[in-house]
Amino acid sequence: MSVKFVSGLILAAGASTRLGQPKQLLPYEGTTLLGWAVKQFEPCKALDEVVVVLGTTADEVRKQVTFGRAKTVLNLATGQGCSASYRVGFETFDQAVDAMVVLLGDQPGVTPATVEKVVASWRQDGGKIVLASYRGRRGHPMLFSREIFDQMTSLHGDKAVWKLVDQHPEWVREVFIDQPLPKDINTWEDYQNVLAETKEA
Repeated sequence: MSVKFVSGLILAAGASTRLGQPKQLLPYEGTTLLGWAVKQFEPCKALDEVVVVLGTTADEVRKQVTFGRAKTVLNLATGQGCSASYRVGFETFDQAVDAMVVLLGDQPGVTPATVEKVVASWRQDGGKIVLASYRGRRGHPMLFSREIFDQMTSLHGDKAVWKLVDQHPEWVREVFIDQPLPKDINTWEDYQNVLAETKEA
């Protein structure tokens, strides 16, 4: 049996309109919010490569974030939502990629251990979509196998893959994670709440 190649895609192209400043560069755990995501997932053994999708703040982000082995790519169509970032990711991936793991650059509560569980489950049992289920609540990381990449490239708008998940429940397999659903950061209040929870942990 051939070894499956898994790529990680960190989505970080958002314009942070609700926050009013680039959330990718918000201070977090001695680095920045995006820097933390890269620090967590760039060395993750479950991922054979990591691609970070940047948007309009790319120049500023590249000056402040260390990417290591992770590749960065620019999404010039940020107004089209996450679906445009998927298409840019597909164009950047190694041609041998067998599955893609979608991660969010603004969700610091997702751990490498969870990524490893989701990928290990897919490597063992296969499936078109494998995602984390946090005590019954679906979330990231979300793994998509190569056989549905064509359907993903035709998606449009934000939260596009969730539409695919809803339309094809027969494709979805959940990996149970015994912790609360990690929060993503869209507003200043979200950021303050995540900081407070991090200090309490």
